[in-house]
Amino acid sequence: MTILKSFEKPLTPEEELKYLTKFKEEQDKHAKEILIERNMRLVAHIAKKYNNSSEDQDDLISIGTIGLIKAIETYNIEKGTRLATYASKCIENEILMNIRTNKKNKAQVSLQDPIGMDKEGNEISLIEVLGTDIDYILDQVELKVQISKLYEQLDKILTKREKEIVLLRYGLTTCGYKTQREIAEKLEISRSYVSRIEKRALKKLQKELKSEKSLI
Repeated sequence: MTILKSFEKPLTPEEELKYLTKFKEEQDKHAKEILIERNMRLVAHIAKKYNNSSEDQDDLISIGTIGLIKAIETYNIEKGTRLATYASKCIENEILMNIRTNKKNKAQVSLQDPIGMDKEGNEISLIEVLGTDIDYILDQVELKVQISKLYEQLDKILTKREKEIVLLRYGLTTCGYKTQREIAEKLEISRSYVSRIEKRALKKLQKELKSEKSLI
């Protein structure tokens, strides 16, 4: 509630039309600034809905403001809807897109965390061990032992379902890569369940491989 009180009150319909017209017809920067300032309460209100996400509230408001600016720049006065109605969708889309991007980046970073060393003393990550093409990886002398150890761990620490999903997701079978959706259809389970199993399996593998003093 404190956050919302720190922003100025929204414009009246008459004021909103006045400043929108000045901005659209005259490219008046001052009018644009007023439209942004007087709609920040809306941005904060929408950002508050995502308090349970891992994102900082101030960051969410900053991202939402980008959505608000885009809304003001693309808003069509002739359609007759209030700016707030149109802007709400733009603000929320911007926030959701940012949250999804951050989650994707965090997953990539996790897979790229070092889990051991190769025979030349270079750090290698789980994604390097899993690879992009199993036939290609098996041809690489430096990774042959790592692949062997990976398969040992697949059998040792993963459940049958976890192993099956990891093999399919990372192209470790003759079937090649499969998307989570394709795996879900094959196993007759939901895509979100496939995602949870995959994450759990990767955490198990990372923990086990990191505990190894060396992969050679």
